[in-house]
Amino acid sequence: METIVRIGLDTSKSVFQLHGVDGMEQPVLRRKLRRGQVLAFFGRLPPALVAMEACGASHYWARELRSLGHEVAMIPPQYVKPYVQRGKSDAADAEAICEAASRPKLRKNFVPIKSAEQQGAQMLTRVRNQFIGRRTQIANSIRGYAAEFGFTAPKGLSRLPQLLIDIRADATVPDLAMELVEALATELARVGDLIAKLDKKLMQLHRSNEMSRRLATIPGVGPIGATLLSIKVVDARGFRSARNFAAWLGLTPKNHSTAGKNRLGVITRAGDGMLRTVLVAGATAVIADARRRGRSWPWLKDLITRKPPKLVAIALANKLARIAWKLMVSGERYRPASAVPMPTPK
Repeated sequence: METIVRIGLDTSKSVFQLHGVDGMEQPVLRRKLRRGQVLAFFGRLPPALVAMEACGASHYWARELRSLGHEVAMIPPQYVKPYVQRGKSDAADAEAICEAASRPKLRKNFVPIKSAEQQGAQMLTRVRNQFIGRRTQIANSIRGYAAEFGFTAPKGLSRLPQLLIDIRADATVPDLAMELVEALATELARVGDLIAKLDKKLMQLHRSNEMSRRLATIPGVGPIGATLLSIKVVDARGFRSARNFAAWLGLTPKNHSTAGKNRLGVITRAGDGMLRTVLVAGATAVIADARRRGRSWPWLKDLITRKPPKLVAIALANKLARIAWKLMVSGERYRPASAVPMPTPK
């Protein structure tokens, strides 16, 4: 067999497709493997560059292949798609992955490999987010069913206990409906307890991470945002600049420039949606606090008076992301700038 210098690996649940090339970029390997055959096959190969599309399971395979002596490159799928010539097949995908890995310009977009501990921490944040969504779903179900019997309550989870008390005190509610409402209330309490336990684990993770403690001092970031940043950003130095980091989070506008005309569109919403959501929510809280206390940064004070609230929140989230990148790269602590009084509304 010719010396293989690079292999494109298209992964799946059970069947893996390989496409390998030699030093002259000529195909010398086209092979399909079952899942149980992959590690044994790569264990017999001399060290080579193995490229695959970045996904949740690819981090496991990257760690295993790296332990066998191979160099591993994980490429975002959107950068692989342009190299798929025609049609859609496992062989075409593996060939496109192999070709994309050869492009020097794409190396800056390779995804860092996460450790098992980092993936476990990310799992904590995702599971917590799923349970929060489940809690909201159950609460909305209780409100909807209660409205069918004439009961309403103000917004907020804290208002639900009184709503349940009112339903239980009404003798006109059918027994079957009462039984189902009680089942929903029991499930709501159970999910709430699980969220509280996950919150404690998240705070333990935050307190044990030095970078997370530093990032939490940034206004609007807080323990949850700081923990997410420390978990999800494996290597902040992989971003060329703070703006590059903000663009990765999807906090910059789309560029539609052509013919010498600069046209900026809507916010891209690229990158990690959970992390972006937390930063925007934190920025919204900072703006509300600035309006209430009447003190803010000079640039934010000016922006609040001129722009819509949502646009200001995105701009501030962009700023917070840039500050976070600087702290992650430099190892410094946040030094707050002196705030100035906001003008009194006329």
